[in-house]
Amino acid sequence: MKNSRIISAIIAALIIFYFPSSIFAEETAAQTTTGEPEQDDSFKRYTLEYELDAYYSNAGIYLNLTDQPIPDAGDQEETDVYKKLFYSSLVPGFVVLEGAVFPMPCLGAILKKNAEDFYTKVKIGTDLNLIKAITAGTEEPYCLTLFLGNVIKFTRPGEEKKHGNFGYMGYLFSVGDYHIKDNELIADDWLEMEWKVKGDRNFLLHKLNWSYRVGVKLHSNNEITDIAYLSMRRSRIDYQASRASIIRNSGIEYKLDMELSTMQPVRHYLLIEKKIPWRKKKITTSIGLGFIWEGGRKYTGKLANKDEDEFQIMIQPNIQF
Repeated sequence: MKNSRIISAIIAALIIFYFPSSIFAEETAAQTTTGEPEQDDSFKRYTLEYELDAYYSNAGIYLNLTDQPIPDAGDQEETDVYKKLFYSSLVPGFVVLEGAVFPMPCLGAILKKNAEDFYTKVKIGTDLNLIKAITAGTEEPYCLTLFLGNVIKFTRPGEEKKHGNFGYMGYLFSVGDYHIKDNELIADDWLEMEWKVKGDRNFLLHKLNWSYRVGVKLHSNNEITDIAYLSMRRSRIDYQASRASIIRNSGIEYKLDMELSTMQPVRHYLLIEKKIPWRKKKITTSIGLGFIWEGGRKYTGKLANKDEDEFQIMIQPNIQF
């Protein structure tokens, strides 16, 4: 418990520093842009969207329950986007059915099962398994989700529409049948229910992604603890800013899992990313460094950790187009 409190204090300090600074920088940048979003009056009952990424890829069907096109927030200030989503979410207007897969965690499980000799030899020093460090984080290989809430889109005059340029606020229900622990697949029918605010605003010279979640996750496997959780993620890329900028070209993600019956911390997840934008090629390389702390009550029975606390370093290289 003492270790968990120390980790919580460190993470709180990072969040207090990073999030207000990042939001202020975003709103300052928004004030320099001009022009109203190009209004698309065409109504579509169904829309198909997809995203591809080494750590999270998905495809979804958007069902519009209203008779109006998806509202366009353009490049409004971030706080205005939150307000617009909040007021409209009181009466849900969209259903989104999505399938997601987590490629790198799946790769880790495949390598450990089918190439164990190679898996065990790829180490830094004597303790850090490089494959586990690169693929750790997500606790499931795939999932199906149902979102009920409201959606807005982001466009900018003169720029081509990109997939996934949406903001969301509402309720999300996710299901799956496997859990990942130490790069091993464990049979587990699980259900996750959460309230979520998410946005992906990807323009030609500027990208901003955010996600704030609170929810519960229930497991059919009795050796995996049911949890309540808080999660926040924020990522920013600015092709016009210095590559060395900590605020304008970086990302942070934090998730706190608490045992549902006691509300005591059982897992901390923290990942900090440095983004390196390449303006001419319109790509961004990144390296994420972080850790996962798991308390002794995260798992029980045969799945229980050998030590009371488990600590895992994460190293996540990635490329974004």
